[in-house]
Amino acid sequence: MTDHVLVPVDGSPLSLDALRHTLTDFPEASVTVLHVVDLFEPDHGVGVDGDTTYEPLVGSEEWYARVEERSEGILEEARTVAADHDRDIETVSEIGTPARIIVEYAAEEPIDHVVLGAHGRQDEDRTLLGSVAELVTRRATVPVTLVR
Repeated sequence: MTDHVLVPVDGSPLSLDALRHTLTDFPEASVTVLHVVDLFEPDHGVGVDGDTTYEPLVGSEEWYARVEERSEGILEEARTVAADHDRDIETVSEIGTPARIIVEYAAEEPIDHVVLGAHGRQDEDRTLLGSVAELVTRRATVPVTLVR
């Protein structure tokens, strides 16, 4: 029996589909939605208005504020999906390398299963698996379901 499912999200349609799948297929399980801020993702330096001429210094207060705002927006989308399914979820935001953070979180917390999109926003041109999905599938110590 699956008691606690981890659903990593990145704002991509597939990550929200993974959440919908989890809420439907694991109706009794607790669900934690995890957004990992990837320091190497290109758009973390883009201003809210799309201006790419100024990038705040990584680690500065302004950078943290922008990252927190974006992460909160992604987690709010997840809360909306959960509300549409009449479910409560826990939301968590971390900063780091997505695959590593996801695998560590699943190992350190009472997680029984990970459900994630087969590829994320940066991997949409891949034909089978995104890099994060592939690494999580290979390294996780709990079962992993990929949603396409």
